[in-house]
Amino acid sequence: MFEAQTLHPIELSAEDKAVWRAMRASIPAFASPLLGPDFAQAIGAVRDDARVLVLKRHGRPFAFLAHHARPGGLARPIGATLSDYHALISGGRICGDQALAAGGLTAFRYHGLIDPHGVFEPAATLHDAFTVNLEGPVDAYLEGLRAASAKKFKNWRRLDHKLDRDVGPLRLVAPDWNEDSFEQLLAWKREQLRRTGGHDFLAAGWTRDLFDKLFASREGNFQGLMICLYAGDQLVAGHFGVREGEHYHPWIASVDPALAAYSPGQIFLTRAIAAMPDLGLARYDFGPGHDHYKRAYAPAETTVGGGLAAAATTAGVTALSMERLIQRATGPEDSFAARLRRRLDVIASAETTLLGRTLGLADA
Repeated sequence: MFEAQTLHPIELSAEDKAVWRAMRASIPAFASPLLGPDFAQAIGAVRDDARVLVLKRHGRPFAFLAHHARPGGLARPIGATLSDYHALISGGRICGDQALAAGGLTAFRYHGLIDPHGVFEPAATLHDAFTVNLEGPVDAYLEGLRAASAKKFKNWRRLDHKLDRDVGPLRLVAPDWNEDSFEQLLAWKREQLRRTGGHDFLAAGWTRDLFDKLFASREGNFQGLMICLYAGDQLVAGHFGVREGEHYHPWIASVDPALAAYSPGQIFLTRAIAAMPDLGLARYDFGPGHDHYKRAYAPAETTVGGGLAAAATTAGVTALSMERLIQRATGPEDSFAARLRRRLDVIASAETTLLGRTLGLADA
């Protein structure tokens, strides 16, 4: 038997965090900075509804599920929509439906599930995520990419030289603590979301609070990291996200739209990967989606799941049955109804206020 305890992340004990970190260190699939107690506590600092379900045997923790507690016993991944990865962190000695029931949860809606032990039922949808894994010299890694996509990299190298000539000498700053550049990256991202019809997750107050806190961090194993490319003094492109030790996970990828003809995103990525050793990085995690450009740089793939996991209770079975009915009603993943449902789910995840959800719905 085991006992369950649900805590706000700030209430985690030293033992809880130590066991959680040790478990992640022993299971490579759980290596992402988004799957640790530091990320949970960073989210807890900006959201009151952050929770961690801690399962214990004989008083010792053995499993952790970081989530947001929502009405009706629904749990969402902690930090959604920023949580590209989430998991029930465990050694596989429990079933996911039992864990949810023990924590008083009806269901857990996920979009980037890492489940190496198969503690949950198979996901309804699967997606590829892309990571640069440096296991040797970075020059050899880049040469391998060039050999695999010779025509693409030849063109990007040509544009790199052209941008250097036309706008100014190119230089990568990593890490970059320039506040004006930070604000510009966020502004470009918001403009891109408006242009492409995406939900502006940066409009949510908690998201901006989190980014500000991480950008201001300078010490410790877990902190924010911004990398920027400049042409002379002009900002061209950049990434901002979170790093934990050797692992970097950017959330914001922005470029100057006025320089789109130069493919600044591709120029940036080549230089950022080359800078990984100097930054002490071994993994540069691009996350899921947008494989049309990520695959050329990060052939290492991870499969993540999307769907709904239900508790082993009557309420859980009912929630799962409703989920399957809705899936059948909305049709294929690329149908209008399915896309609309995903958009509404993003709004529900990102917005914590009625006003925010109302504005998000109006924008959608």
